[in-house]
Amino acid sequence: MKNPKSISVRQKFIASAKNSKILTRKCKDCSTIMLATILYCEKCHGKNFNIIEYPGSGYVTTFTIHTVPPEGFEDVDSYAWVVFTLDDILVRASGFLPNIKKPSDLPIGSKVNVQGFDEKHGLVLKKL
Repeated sequence: MKNPKSISVRQKFIASAKNSKILTRKCKDCSTIMLATILYCEKCHGKNFNIIEYPGSGYVTTFTIHTVPPEGFEDVDSYAWVVFTLDDILVRASGFLPNIKKPSDLPIGSKVNVQGFDEKHGLVLKKL
């Protein structure tokens, strides 16, 4: 079994997503919160963080619908690549939401939740 300190941030992020959560970093210098995948603070450029998990629920900020999936995504008929804002904090993330065919299927402001992580598709979302 791996030492918990030897697990990469990517592996921790994926483990959180598989538990319907989003892993973030909070800057110890200025308290800015950002996704754990960011290496330096977006505000003060510091690199000292606390790791915090938040529920993976939020609302759709914007999206792009792919009705003709690109090469490598033939396993899905149509999908939306969604940018969403977390409910608990003003942090945005993006993810894959299958079975979206037209804009009316996903109005801006729709509630979504992280459902997991797929090596090919990244964060997998579900419309609530």
